[in-house]
Amino acid sequence: MSSEMLMKLVQDRRAGKCSGIVSVCSAHPLVIEAAFRQGLMENTAVLIEATCNQVNHRGGYTGMTPEKFRIFVEKIARQVSFPVERIIMGGDHLGPNPWKNLSADAAMTEARAMVEAYAKAGFTKLHLDTSMGCSGEPIALSDSLTASRAATLAKVAEDAVRERGTEAPVYVIGTEVPIPGGALEAIDSLEVTKPNAAIATLDIHRRAFEAAGLSDAFIRVIAAVVQPGVEFGNENVIVYDREKAQALSASLDSMPIPILFEAHSTDYQPEKALAALVQDGFAILKVGPGLTFALREALYGLDHIAIELQLETDSTGLRMCMEKLMLREPEYWQRYYHGSDQALRIQRHFSYSDRIRYYWTHPDAMAAVSRLFAVLEDVAIPETLISQYLARVYPQVMSGQLVPAPRELVIASVQQVLAEYAVAVG
Repeated sequence: MSSEMLMKLVQDRRAGKCSGIVSVCSAHPLVIEAAFRQGLMENTAVLIEATCNQVNHRGGYTGMTPEKFRIFVEKIARQVSFPVERIIMGGDHLGPNPWKNLSADAAMTEARAMVEAYAKAGFTKLHLDTSMGCSGEPIALSDSLTASRAATLAKVAEDAVRERGTEAPVYVIGTEVPIPGGALEAIDSLEVTKPNAAIATLDIHRRAFEAAGLSDAFIRVIAAVVQPGVEFGNENVIVYDREKAQALSASLDSMPIPILFEAHSTDYQPEKALAALVQDGFAILKVGPGLTFALREALYGLDHIAIELQLETDSTGLRMCMEKLMLREPEYWQRYYHGSDQALRIQRHFSYSDRIRYYWTHPDAMAAVSRLFAVLEDVAIPETLISQYLARVYPQVMSGQLVPAPRELVIASVQQVLAEYAVAVG
């Protein structure tokens, strides 16, 4: 059972074993396929998470409800012969965030409907995030109000699984929740969560769950979201400094119940830093933009190769298609990128925030990627061009481990990132 797989992480830490799991936060089919291929190689479970904006009872920006997203994920798993019983489905930032422009009552009504849809669809890892203020409220809420609203959502989930007789979920809570998708500007430093704040957060949630008659559910709280000092902005990455997080890590031994920490925004962290995070109790490593960043790098590498082989031109290639698309429909990047025209152009394509990821499922982008794959499909791509434009996977091609077909090269590029996480989580 998938929730038991996650509970085992807590048990492992109590037994002195450092183990963890990578949380793949992406709805891109090639990223999900790469995750399942990596799971087959490592013989592990695969945790796929959807965010509240991405997938919800109203469809989200992907157009998928939780049930449709689960079916979508399981279809990809079957295509690569990954056992569906080893898939853990998670919901990220579940709360009123997509509707925070509404009144608290209206936003929480939507949030309850969303959590019910996630629970009924068989998602067994639920991150309850009610930390944001709604219309007329402060931007950040008190811990007590956040915990009360989280307990309200947990009760919805508990009622839903009890009604259906399905597996009870595990929960992730926390009030110091990073912005989904990374910071909005350059960052110089971060304040690590204070140990007493982390302990107090869990205790406040314990009392809120008990007040709602959810003591049994609180035992299934496996992790709290905290800030260990990792983040990325549009142009830079703050790398984990375990010395600064030493006291926070030690606070796990003082929690009201045995739990782990969940680290968000671990994208672009060096492998050594990822391993240190797991060793220090930040056992759930969330990654999303870092995976689609690798996907974009590989696609643009193939685009350069097609142009070098005179199969495409600068004006007809993938990058130009994406530039035209993002200029024509700027809603996903315009509020987040700033600077001169040149700075905006660079950010549109190469920002660590990777807001280009929102465009890959657009019909124009899908058609351009399909065209790129088609023009290169029967071409013997010179190894020297793979070295030049797809250096991440060049060693695999040279050793004969990887067939240099365009789709395989892209998936392998994403897998290279996931392989670093696989080493880190043990």
